Amino acid sequence: METGEKGWLLWRVFVLALFSGLVSGQIRYSIPEEMSVGSFVGSIAADLGLEPRRLIAGKARVFTAGGSEYVGLDREKGQLVVKERIDREQLCGEISACSLSFEVILDNPMELYRVTVDILDINDNSPSFPRGEIELEISELAVPGARFPLESAIDPDVGLNALQKYTLHPTDRFNLSIKNGVDGTKNVEMVLQSALDREMNAHHHLTLTAFDGGKPQRSATVKINIVVLDANDNAPIFDQSSYKTFVPENAVIGTLVTTVSATDADDSSQNIQYYFEHATSAAKALFSIDTDSGEIRVMGDIDYEKHKQFTIKVKAKDHGGLTDTSEIMIDVIDVNDNAPKITIMSFSSAVSEDAAPGTVIAMINVQDLDSGDNGKVACSIDLNSPFKIVSSLTNYYNLVTDSALDREQTTGYNITITAVDAGNPPLSSKELLSIKISDVNDHAPQFEQDSYDAYVMENNPASMSILTVKADDADWGPNARVSYFLIDGDLNGAPIASHISINTDSGAIYTLKSFDYEQLKSFKIQVRAQDGGSPPMSSNATLNIFIQDQNDNAPQILYPVQTGGSVVAEIVPRSADVGYLVTKVVAVDVDSGQNAWLSYKLQKATDRALFEVGPQNGEIRTVRQVTDKDAVKQKLTVVVEDNGQPSRSAVVNINVAVADSFPEVLSEFTDFTYEKNYNDNMTFYLVLALAAVSVLFIFSIIAIISVKIYRWRQRRLLYKSAANLPVIPYYPPGYADGTLQHVYNYEVCGTTDSRLSDIKFVRPYSQSTLASMSHMGTVQREKREQEDPELLSEVRHKGADQNLLPQTYCPFIYLF
Repeated sequence: METGEKGWLLWRVFVLALFSGLVSGQIRYSIPEEMSVGSFVGSIAADLGLEPRRLIAGKARVFTAGGSEYVGLDREKGQLVVKERIDREQLCGEISACSLSFEVILDNPMELYRVTVDILDINDNSPSFPRGEIELEISELAVPGARFPLESAIDPDVGLNALQKYTLHPTDRFNLSIKNGVDGTKNVEMVLQSALDREMNAHHHLTLTAFDGGKPQRSATVKINIVVLDANDNAPIFDQSSYKTFVPENAVIGTLVTTVSATDADDSSQNIQYYFEHATSAAKALFSIDTDSGEIRVMGDIDYEKHKQFTIKVKAKDHGGLTDTSEIMIDVIDVNDNAPKITIMSFSSAVSEDAAPGTVIAMINVQDLDSGDNGKVACSIDLNSPFKIVSSLTNYYNLVTDSALDREQTTGYNITITAVDAGNPPLSSKELLSIKISDVNDHAPQFEQDSYDAYVMENNPASMSILTVKADDADWGPNARVSYFLIDGDLNGAPIASHISINTDSGAIYTLKSFDYEQLKSFKIQVRAQDGGSPPMSSNATLNIFIQDQNDNAPQILYPVQTGGSVVAEIVPRSADVGYLVTKVVAVDVDSGQNAWLSYKLQKATDRALFEVGPQNGEIRTVRQVTDKDAVKQKLTVVVEDNGQPSRSAVVNINVAVADSFPEVLSEFTDFTYEKNYNDNMTFYLVLALAAVSVLFIFSIIAIISVKIYRWRQRRLLYKSAANLPVIPYYPPGYADGTLQHVYNYEVCGTTDSRLSDIKFVRPYSQSTLASMSHMGTVQREKREQEDPELLSEVRHKGADQNLLPQTYCPFIYLF
């Protein structure tokens, strides 16, 4: 047997592979029984055209629907090997064609291959007789040719290894007759060759040998002891040479199967007894025969799935030892007593939502041990689901996707697989599969609004939160984790990121610097929401940021212009009527809205009854008729106030000269007084003066001589050209209705000597104003003019030594 096993290891009868795409296929091998564990069965990787690493990556495994796993898979070598001892006789019994089937399953992607291994018989069993000795009683009256059935030997092997022949020794009175039974077995009978004589020899001893056809040949022997009986003329005869009946499986114990009957021509026919002959152990365990009546009844649990038919030999024997045999064939009728069995061979509990239709989710094996319609199984699943079940091989099904999946609509499914047979009544079984739909990043974040408006008050503090944007992602897990970013851009030549920042996690938007409404009133930025998928998806929203005005700017006076070191005056003739337009205060506020609405008020006036200011237009007009009693010099203080909260204001001082003639105005506004302001710390100045005298002495002498020469020349020029000075009118730009239409400006230069006084036309300093300047006064004089705002213009003659040059003063006079 060892030599035969080694020969089988090198022999593979055939390999038959029938592929259907990449999903399923079939392959077949043949091996002898009784191979040692680990023996080579076949190179499945090479036969299926697969790389060994595919077996490893796909977690290839062997699946057996039911029973022991005799063949295993060596994934490293890509080979099928014997995993358990295979005994063909134990596996298939008397069936000559013995095979075992299993499936090889691979994952990622799922593949299913059916493998059938034919188990070839080897001569590992010797024939055996049921008993070690056979006792026969034969009447001496038995005639030559009489037949005596013998118990046949049993050999579990099949084919040539099964029982082939018998021999009998000695053969002087008996020889053998071999007949083939209906079920293919060999029935052996002993035939009498010559008459027996009890008186000469009452006992005969024979040896029956059974041989099989294997190599080496095996055999078994049994001793036959024959007792010669006296005088029995007729043997019993069965009424049928064979009986055929049936019994349903699961028949209750005691159920009558059939009754056999034999008759004997002798008077003692009622003494015939019945026995089972050559019955298998299974038949003896399930059936019994009444030796007197010949009734055959059920005495065990009959299972169609184990035994579909029984063939039992029955012997009838009279009291004289004569016998007859008959054969009973009992067919077992299948009853639908087995529900389908569902086995999940492979299952992916998580399915990606972008799985294409036809993706295999599970491989299912359904077995029903019944036969016929009772074994026909229909497999189905629940309706209204994106899955369907399709048949791949016999008794094998695949659960596949039938339509597109969407995790955002349904996160999972509970699929009930139902297997129903065609029996009456039908039996069914169910299996529940829970399938979770895994997320795919197929949704971009969506903002709650396409556009956001945010309002920021100017002069805002840095890092102030102005708005929080929110975007939702219908995906799950990392695919739904949203981050927020600012899209690059420029604002006034600077990057957007230098003005605005955003919290990537919360979407909160902050300012990075203070805004000024007067420089920037609004701007737009783009915000991107991006998920954490791979690749990521994103969407944009527009954020409109409006800077709101704050009353942070006071009104600015455009007219009249306030010039340092000068006196401004407006001239009103004494003949002016009520409503005479004196001047107009023009102011602007760079703020906007109500913060830029300006109102004008007369805060202080020398004579409040004479002037009023328009609250909206800033026009200063006379309230009554000007009289001679009104003072020539009038001072008005006008407040310009905006409408902000709190309000801001600006003040302008306007000097008005009430006079009909220019000399009157000149005499009033050129009477300057000087106030001496002595420094308390005289010591400091004295020391400073003494220190500077020695340095400046020479320069002072030179300066005095130069000034005297320059003044003398100036007086000569003015004296010669005074009679020919022209008067040229100057028209300033027009303002609102009521503004003065004609303005004339002059420069008057005079000295302490009235004979040298002249008038010279020069360029205007401002519009419709009267200014008086003297650059020849002392330091104390200029300081007094700055400290005394009430003094618009004073010109005083300085009592100086007659040896000094006359002092020149040049007031500016504007005539309307």
